[in-house]
Amino acid sequence: MRPLSSLIVLLLLALTAGPGPRVSAATTVPAHHLQRGFQNVDTASRIPLLERAWHVLHRGVALHLDRGAPLHLVANDGTALRENHGAPTLTWIGHATFLVQIDGINVLTDPIWGGTVGPLSMIGLRRLILPGVRFEDLPPIDAVVISHDHYDHLDVATVRRLHRAHHPRFFVPLGLKPWFAGLGITDVVELDWWQTARLQSVTFASVPAQHASGRSLTDQNLRLWSSWVITGRTKRFFFGGDTGYHAGFAGIAGRFGRFDAAALPIGGYSAFERHHPNHLNPEEAVRAFEDLHAGRLVPMHWGTFELNREPAGEPPARLWREAVRRGDQEHVSILSPGQTIPW
Repeated sequence: MRPLSSLIVLLLLALTAGPGPRVSAATTVPAHHLQRGFQNVDTASRIPLLERAWHVLHRGVALHLDRGAPLHLVANDGTALRENHGAPTLTWIGHATFLVQIDGINVLTDPIWGGTVGPLSMIGLRRLILPGVRFEDLPPIDAVVISHDHYDHLDVATVRRLHRAHHPRFFVPLGLKPWFAGLGITDVVELDWWQTARLQSVTFASVPAQHASGRSLTDQNLRLWSSWVITGRTKRFFFGGDTGYHAGFAGIAGRFGRFDAAALPIGGYSAFERHHPNHLNPEEAVRAFEDLHAGRLVPMHWGTFELNREPAGEPPARLWREAVRRGDQEHVSILSPGQTIPW
């Protein structure tokens, strides 16, 4: 990919990722709702447009820097996944894409099987490592969870392919149902924060995240962003999606109780080294894990796409150091794409 094309894609991805303006609202309206669109509750998460542009331009030259050795791909032909009809397992496909098996239900999170991410696939930001499981080797997919509409979490080609091959039910934040309807997909459940829906014995709950939305310069924050709680008969899984650190993690644990596993993002912080308002750095991910009272931390959102400035090995190394410092190392599972673990 040419540097100019890469920079254009980065600008489009990042400039549409900032929170919208905060306006006053009636007391009966949730704090994250605007008259048109949505906002983060924490006002410190707002980043002025010019500041975001500067950070993008500053890190843009990193697209062709050496990112170190690529991630190790674990061979996974999907046989065990297709033969599993009840055991809880977690398989990392890459970035924010997991196959979550719970109560005999197969759930995908933020699925992407494409070779690039961005508004134009021909000049998108390239994939650095193949998906951990080939699309053709997946078990039947019953449900898909979408955290928000950014290109590295919502991929048109993958969504269409899943609809054709598996006909899953899509669980999405407010505002995304019309987007799916435009693709001819109608089995979509749209939820606001704290709302829930069920599929057989599994409950899906949309919960607060600190991030943003938008796929162009004209639709910023018109669709909600969410983390998700997936609860079965005996297991509870937290999927962070894309989020910065916020006080709401403790509140989520207070409502739902202990999580057996939490998938939290650890990459994309390099433009704001000390504290990125809308992305977790590795140290903040450990803090969020503790807030959630989870039994296992599974990091994601690193080493998969040409999105971030940091070398591929830096986020997990920093995460491990912080986990050791805080005595959490026995609860951390750093996966390779294709790796499956029980949870």
